[in-house]
Amino acid sequence: MATSALNLGLFGFGCVGQGLYDVLHRTPGLQARITRICVKDRSKQRPVIAEAFTFDRDDILNDDDVNVVVELIDDADAAFDIVSTALRRGKAVVTANKKMVATRFHELLALQRETGAPLLYEASCCGSIPIIRNLEEYYDNDLLDGVQGIVNGTTNFILTRVMASGDARYGEVLAEAQRLGFAESDPTLDVEGYDASFKTLIIAAHAFGVVLEPGDVIRRGITSVTSFDAATARARGATIKLVSNNVLVDNKLTSFVLPRFVPESTTLAKVDDEYNAVLLHGAFSDAQSFIGKGAGGHPTASAVLSDIAALRYNYRYEYKKLEQGRAPQFTTDVPVRVYARSSDEKLLRTIPWSEIDVDYRGRSDHYVMGTTTLSALRDSEAFRSDRAFIALL
Repeated sequence: MATSALNLGLFGFGCVGQGLYDVLHRTPGLQARITRICVKDRSKQRPVIAEAFTFDRDDILNDDDVNVVVELIDDADAAFDIVSTALRRGKAVVTANKKMVATRFHELLALQRETGAPLLYEASCCGSIPIIRNLEEYYDNDLLDGVQGIVNGTTNFILTRVMASGDARYGEVLAEAQRLGFAESDPTLDVEGYDASFKTLIIAAHAFGVVLEPGDVIRRGITSVTSFDAATARARGATIKLVSNNVLVDNKLTSFVLPRFVPESTTLAKVDDEYNAVLLHGAFSDAQSFIGKGAGGHPTASAVLSDIAALRYNYRYEYKKLEQGRAPQFTTDVPVRVYARSSDEKLLRTIPWSEIDVDYRGRSDHYVMGTTTLSALRDSEAFRSDRAFIALL
């Protein structure tokens, strides 16, 4: 049975906050309204009457009429303070802050159990793609052996442009992404793979019942990619994508985010620009794909809106796979096939190769294609160096 009308207290009025404000006004049947918006910058011009805003968070958190707090700010620590306070005061919470959820997952789980208040965060993963709800409801009893995908729109936009041009340079394409609003002025979280690793952690919890620490997810970004790497991938009938991976083999889970040479004939290779895609493989459901916009005000706001709508029917995550108590063992000691390129040939030798398939030496660029283990790759000097580009094959 649906609850009474939802009175929302909104924190943040950036791209997603304004998108939510817009979509709520276009869906009056939801019976949800924003009663107050808390923002930080007093001087900023906003397309809503000034009376709708407050600069004091307690105006929302202490308001008994507000039964849902929607948190859409960038600061993960401030977001946790807001979210934890709201949960302790019995308010339902919807958030899009993947860093806050990933770095405080244990604490947020405990708070939900302690207070009984629901916390929903569909918008923290993959924009408009409803992956968390599907993992919770549709795949709750399916024996998944893999969840893979493109989960960051900024890096996918950059790599799409690099692959499409024979001489596109990473820095130039990044500047274009910033001009178009697909990349922040400080794009580190996106291009170094942190954003994707946070999402990978959240997906692992709902898909496999394993709560990881952010440092557990092996991560490398795309900042070292060059047109040489793009040409090498094209010559092998592949494109380059930053891919999130949760892979289960023999009840052992491996989670990592790395660039990958993706064959052009596959689903992920056809996902371009700011779009995201998630591929699941289950024992009963077999292979399924979800594709949608992973960035932008309205796509992300649609996920927030979905969570708000679910609260009308008292929905909460049950964390069924976490509660089953049969979580797989986590490991990074798995074999991987790797492409490593650098102008420094000695750097490539710091990777402990168990087998080398290709050893190319050019006038300025050298690369090796071969096999190592994921943990050995992570511990190598080449993996830590910005003078090398590394991708899985």
